[in-house]
Amino acid sequence: MPDLSIFHDPTGHTLTVWFGAPQSEYICEETGDEVVLMKDRDGQVIGFERLNYEPGSKLPIALEFETLPGAA
Repeated sequence: MPDLSIFHDPTGHTLTVWFGAPQSEYICEETGDEVVLMKDRDGQVIGFERLNYEPGSKLPIALEFETLPGAA
């Protein structure tokens, strides 16, 4: 499984999670739920950013991960 990197920016109020190499980012796509998906050239999601994130917020962040056979 790839390394998982988590960054919180208290000034920008964002939470960024990478489960792929950040330098592989090619394009971003906003989902409309204040979440931005970062994708590589093949269109695979390698990270996401939660906008307007406040730690300790009562709003939960639901995450679902799927691993693919043979994925590094």
